[in-house]
Amino acid sequence: MSYPAIQLWSDSRFFSPYVMSVYVALSEKGIPFSLKRLNLASQEHHQPAYGEVSLTRRVPTLQVDSFLLSESSAITEYLEDRFPAPDYERLYPRDIEKRAKAREIQAWLRSDFMPIRQQRPTEVLFAGQRFAPLDEAAQQSAATLIAAVERLLPEGRHNLFGEWSIADTDLAVMLNRLAVHGDPLPARLADYAHFQWQRASVQLWLAESSKKQSV
Repeated sequence: MSYPAIQLWSDSRFFSPYVMSVYVALSEKGIPFSLKRLNLASQEHHQPAYGEVSLTRRVPTLQVDSFLLSESSAITEYLEDRFPAPDYERLYPRDIEKRAKAREIQAWLRSDFMPIRQQRPTEVLFAGQRFAPLDEAAQQSAATLIAAVERLLPEGRHNLFGEWSIADTDLAVMLNRLAVHGDPLPARLADYAHFQWQRASVQLWLAESSKKQSV
């Protein structure tokens, strides 16, 4: 099978959960791709050259042949359409309502939970760092997250929709910000997040991140 030329722009430290989402999606699809790394600390993403690539000047950006696309959830939806099942692994549920719910979850995770993202950054996940206890705002944010996931996740299930979707990976990232740090989390949710972390595509990303931290 022939594939188009695909490049993924990533942060050089592999700390971005949004790059991770696209990396996992590409890995699940089994599509060969190359990585281009940007040093965000030195503002490489604000240089004119990257401005020609990315509308948002953020990561990730995906290039498929001459087509360029930024924003991780837009990219994963594009990949689902561009490389559809049954020839490629599904990223979203088959059922239209479940698929819409997965997209709702993705959008919510990207637009909410700022206190958690600020106080439990992905350095917790990918560099083992520890931070101060959650303040009141972050505790309230965590309570909102926990209540929602307890409603969303059926008892005895390890996936939200009876089959894996990219929303499972994205949700596990947010939950593991708490679980990996040792913050209070119901055992059922911690088990779900841990299960999602063992997926082969996620482990590939963790290996990339670990490799960069050892350099």
